[in-house]
Amino acid sequence: MKQQLTTLINQVLSDLISQGKLPQITLPEIQIERTKDKAHGDFACNIAMMLARTAKMNPRQIATTLVDALPEVEFITKVEIAGPGFINFTLTSYSAQQIVKDVLNQAENFGKSQLGLGKKVQVEFVSANPTGPLHVGHGRGAAYGSVVSSLLAEVGFDVHREYYVNDAGRQMDILATSVWLRYLSLLGESFTFPSNGYKGDYVADIAQTLKNNVGDSLLHSSNVVFKAVSADEPQGGDKEKHINDLIINAKSLLGEEAYRQLFDCGLNSIISGIKTDLADFGTDYDEWFSERSLMESGSVDTAIEQLKQADVLYEKEGAWWFKSTDYGDEKDRVVVRDNGQTTYFASDIAYHLNKFDRGFDTVIDVWGSDHHGYIPRVKASLTAMNQDESRLKVLLVQFAVLYRGAEKIAMSTRSGQFVTLKELQQEIGKDAARFFYVLRGADQHMDFDLELAKSQSNDNPVYYVQYAHARVCSVFRQLTERGLSWDQTVGEAQLSRLTTRHEADLLTSLARYPEIITSAAVNYTPHILAHYLMDLARDFHTYYNAQHFIVDDIELSQARLTLITAVKQVIKNGLTVLGVSAPESM
Repeated sequence: MKQQLTTLINQVLSDLISQGKLPQITLPEIQIERTKDKAHGDFACNIAMMLARTAKMNPRQIATTLVDALPEVEFITKVEIAGPGFINFTLTSYSAQQIVKDVLNQAENFGKSQLGLGKKVQVEFVSANPTGPLHVGHGRGAAYGSVVSSLLAEVGFDVHREYYVNDAGRQMDILATSVWLRYLSLLGESFTFPSNGYKGDYVADIAQTLKNNVGDSLLHSSNVVFKAVSADEPQGGDKEKHINDLIINAKSLLGEEAYRQLFDCGLNSIISGIKTDLADFGTDYDEWFSERSLMESGSVDTAIEQLKQADVLYEKEGAWWFKSTDYGDEKDRVVVRDNGQTTYFASDIAYHLNKFDRGFDTVIDVWGSDHHGYIPRVKASLTAMNQDESRLKVLLVQFAVLYRGAEKIAMSTRSGQFVTLKELQQEIGKDAARFFYVLRGADQHMDFDLELAKSQSNDNPVYYVQYAHARVCSVFRQLTERGLSWDQTVGEAQLSRLTTRHEADLLTSLARYPEIITSAAVNYTPHILAHYLMDLARDFHTYYNAQHFIVDDIELSQARLTLITAVKQVIKNGLTVLGVSAPESM
């Protein structure tokens, strides 16, 4: 309906300009919003105020000219001018009832559009270092990135979902060394585990798998392993240097081939677990992109050379630095260390250049909020390589804090003390986890209450929405049990019988769904869809408690059954976009 009003107003304004009744001006994008107070009609338009300055006319004069020129159309019953020049539109009951037919005719396609015109969008999300299982913090990014992708697809974008696998670099070396040390322990070697190693039980599990696969072929005496290794932090040393020395010894003692075998054992085990956990969470990817592939293909070196040619790198104390301060960053950044090794930043530069080279119209990165300071340097590197950095959109996700009732659950990835995404799903289920994660704006801090997510009550938002869908299904089971049936043709023909306030509220809510999908997609705000579904469920539950649907008045009964069928369809459509199921019984 908003689109029909927009088209109508555009046409009338164009006619008025061509007739000389309005000055020759460029028309802005017309904004039409639903009114908050039904006394002011169904929709309001502020175009008269928007045109006032450029047209050099009083906004009420513009509004009057426009309203006088409006033709009679079947879906508008009244047009009024309010305040300084707002134009309020009241729609006919026919137009409100038409939405039910639209829902039923379009079914799962209701709400979809071609706004994106098939433009290619890449969404990269989660991309957690494969140094351990995904935890509940990663779950929020997974849910958010997944739903943003689905929303963009709903409005016509060609979406490519991608996970960037950080399978190179120091953190992976720490993991490999941690696995090796646990492996040595299994073979009887005794030593103090490094304070900066990965300590989770999953490391011991990987070590056991390694032992099963290779026996004692990677065994070395702990005296040799810890030879010339600097003191660890508990002994008054530097924990970073301690683990670095152990990594150097691991590579030297094992040799390139055996170390790669060790490295890949840890990597492949964790990546396999991550893929399984995300798939179980309803999060799928089109591509798992390897950081190591960028290094092995020479893409990182190529990107660095391109920056050198652009004269935005300089050498200092044996390292190569990117002049990111020239582009607004707080300090310059190292891309090649003094030992010749490239940094994570260098890989990220090459990765984003690769994304742009693949021809995506828009590249979306979903990052944790702690990466906020990383945005200027990545955009700076793209600008330095003559890329249009405006094609990159970075969406930040705040942390999620887990509670069990009033008790906060502490988490530390390195120490291995955390709740995994798998454990979360096992406790509360995929549906509750996904819905809760997107219930708040991604830029807002989130407290995740496990007890509430598990409760079967109206206080639990996902239960409340799913129960509305299940309740509609229960009505139709009752209909069958009574030997009756629903006739869509009769129901649609009798929609004019829907005259109660509850029915009017539901009709208005149904009509909002396409607008909600579009707004949530273009603004990357899945939470407004979640809240819309809660509002629609509330309207339905209120209606359910106020009216009977299976009544002696056959025509009225068929109309009501038709309405609640449309409600069921929209709830299912919305839940599907969120990656949440729509159960038929609860």
